[in-house]
Amino acid sequence: MPTATPAAPSLDEIRTWPATCEVTKAAKALGISRAHLYAQIKNGDEPVKVLRFGTRVRVITADLVRLLEAA
Repeated sequence: MPTATPAAPSLDEIRTWPATCEVTKAAKALGISRAHLYAQIKNGDEPVKVLRFGTRVRVITADLVRLLEAA
């Protein structure tokens, strides 16, 4: 039996997230796949500001909120 895909988080929910979030969570909020967002980040075409910590990447939550508010 297939499992239900959880719904994208609401804007109000995203506003409660910490200052940075995982790429997976940001992709879900944007309605795109994790792989697609990682590809955009790799190519320098990310729609939101990111922080890089060695091999780790975090999305700046405030920038994600701004992007979603403008949509």
